[in-house]
Amino acid sequence: MVGETAYDSISVDVDDGVATIEFHRPEVYNALNDTVMLDMLRAFDEIQLDRSVDVVVITGEGDDAFSAGADISEYAGTAEEHDPRQRDRQELFYEMYRKPFDCHAPVIAKINGYCVGGGLIFAMYCDMRISVDDAKFGVPVTDIGQIPTGNSTWRAIDLVGEAKAKELVYTAGMIEADEAERIGLVNHAVPRDTLDETVDEIVEAIRGTGRSAVKNSKRAINHAVDATDPQENREFEAEVWWDQFATDERQRLVDKFNEE
Repeated sequence: MVGETAYDSISVDVDDGVATIEFHRPEVYNALNDTVMLDMLRAFDEIQLDRSVDVVVITGEGDDAFSAGADISEYAGTAEEHDPRQRDRQELFYEMYRKPFDCHAPVIAKINGYCVGGGLIFAMYCDMRISVDDAKFGVPVTDIGQIPTGNSTWRAIDLVGEAKAKELVYTAGMIEADEAERIGLVNHAVPRDTLDETVDEIVEAIRGTGRSAVKNSKRAINHAVDATDPQENREFEAEVWWDQFATDERQRLVDKFNEE
């Protein structure tokens, strides 16, 4: 069962179909190191096997940060010292970033503070991002002589557009939550004392609809995000539509609607 595995750097709690994952490295602003990466991969593998999970919420311990990104101490030294381990490590980081996107259930990043670098990349791969209004966002990799990784260039352009993605990366700048909301990087930026309530309302709204319909909608939307051929995407969407149409859930909810 999800949540029964012991983790070193995160916690996973499942209650009535909602899985909550929390980073537990507040002393380093919930920075992502190898231990976090491996824990998160295991957690999502468990969630993927549990179809009773309707929604996943990810947050960071404390009030300071969702995640400040990669643990930069793990990048010190020459390229020769890191090769080939760093190449393999980057592949594993990409697998971790992609897990929320590929998860069968909607995944919400509950952003309670700084959301920077790899932390922001991870949040970008979630389905939704709900943030406190005093959070800060950025991808300051050029400040340390690196470039974005984890296919984040594609994901950032998809979310905020080419020009804004280039500005964020080239300048290594930080933006406020209201700007992140304006450009579509986050869905909602809310006062800190309403963050829990806002996320809970979205979770309940999702769970108040057809469970299978939501998950199949995620399949269709995610395929459209990755698609390069509109006709192929149309065919996939039609296939998923029919899968959902054939469910008992669809028949039950249509009958309920017509009775009302």
